Amino acid sequence: MADDDVAEGSGSGAGYGPEGGTGRRFAGRVALVTGASRGIGLAIARRIVAEGGRVVLTGRSADTLAEAVAGLGADRALGIAGKADDAEHRAEAIARTIERFGRLDHLVNNAGINPAYGPLAGLETGVARKILEVNVIAALEWTRDAVAGATAGSALRSVVNMASLAGTTSATNIGFYGVSKAALINLTVQLSDELAPATRVNALAPAVVKTKLARALYEDREEEAARAYPLRRLGEPDDVAGPAAFLLSDDAAWVTGQTLLVDGGASVRAAW
Repeated sequence: MADDDVAEGSGSGAGYGPEGGTGRRFAGRVALVTGASRGIGLAIARRIVAEGGRVVLTGRSADTLAEAVAGLGADRALGIAGKADDAEHRAEAIARTIERFGRLDHLVNNAGINPAYGPLAGLETGVARKILEVNVIAALEWTRDAVAGATAGSALRSVVNMASLAGTTSATNIGFYGVSKAALINLTVQLSDELAPATRVNALAPAVVKTKLARALYEDREEEAARAYPLRRLGEPDDVAGPAAFLLSDDAAWVTGQTLLVDGGASVRAAW
């Protein structure tokens, strides 16, 4: 389960970047990462900066974004507060990216919500619509706006959508979140075809990562939850940041329309 606009998590940044051996794949590049004030989004932003890039972060809390930018370095990062499904916020974020850094090369659609926990029979229709609005439609709109806006500097090179393992199978108590992520996976396929060859579009599908959004799935029973994974632990934000950096970078120059499972091996186990 991916994290998003409200996620939190760890990620020290150790072990990668120029001194960690992965090089400077994002030197001269600019990435916009939605839902990046903490958790997976911030871990991805940290990875990009460590590899020479500059980042624009979005999120709902201006204070939390300011802390994130301070940690990344004000010369390398810009924070813009707003709601992912707000058109004015999207326009502002892309315009300020171009104004500040002169280009937009990469987009990470990480923002998402899951305000419902329980069976689908009890899900309010209005809540279902809101989940789709933020998790699917906003990702489409961010991508369209980024493609259009990036031409002011350079063509948008790549997009990574943050899907979820929940979008590939039945997901107890987070069923409609899974429905929205399944839609996001297919949206990734559609966009990869329509935006080629200029822009590559891929997705990541994490299992449970230790963030605020996913806390209900492991809180007070982390050891038990981890036993479902062959790697015997839950994910950390940095476990997703590395694959995201790969898919964004030119190392994945011949990869588009794919969804990479980042799940500690959970998907390899048969139901029986």
